[in-house]
Amino acid sequence: MIKKISHIAIAVKSIEEVKNFYEEVLGLKIEKIEKVPERKVKVAFIPIGETRIELVEPLDENSPVKKFLDERGGGIHHICFEVNEIEKEMERLKEKGIKLTTDKPEKGAEGNLVCFIHPKSAYGVLIELNEKNLKEKNESLVRKD
Repeated sequence: MIKKISHIAIAVKSIEEVKNFYEEVLGLKIEKIEKVPERKVKVAFIPIGETRIELVEPLDENSPVKKFLDERGGGIHHICFEVNEIEKEMERLKEKGIKLTTDKPEKGAEGNLVCFIHPKSAYGVLIELNEKNLKEKNESLVRKD
C-alpha cells in the first residue's frame, strides 16, 4: 500500500551545476549527496516538507538517466511512492497486469529497496516504489522517551 510521496526525481547533467539554483535561488538545502552504483547515478537529497526533491545525475554513459537526458533534456524523471512491503506490492501490481521494469526489488539510495512501474503501464509516468531499509525501519520503531 502506498504510504506517501517519498520524492520527486529531477534528472540533471550535473548536481554541482544546478546546486546554486536550489540552494541560493529557492532557499532549499541539499541534505546529502550519495553515489548509487547499482543504479548508475549520483543523487542529491533536498528535503521539503514531508517529501524530498531528488536531483539525479548519471554516473556514466550507460546510466538510464544519461539516456533520459540525451532524449529529453533535464527535468522531472520520476515520482516515487513509499510503500511498506515492496515485494507484496509488486505481486499485487503484476496480478493487475502492470508492467514493472524488474522482477525483483533492487537496491536504491540509502539502502532502500526499489522497483519501477514502466511508463507504458502508468500513462507515460515513470513511477518508483520505495521501501525504507530495514535498519531505518527498525530505528523508527525504537521508542524515544
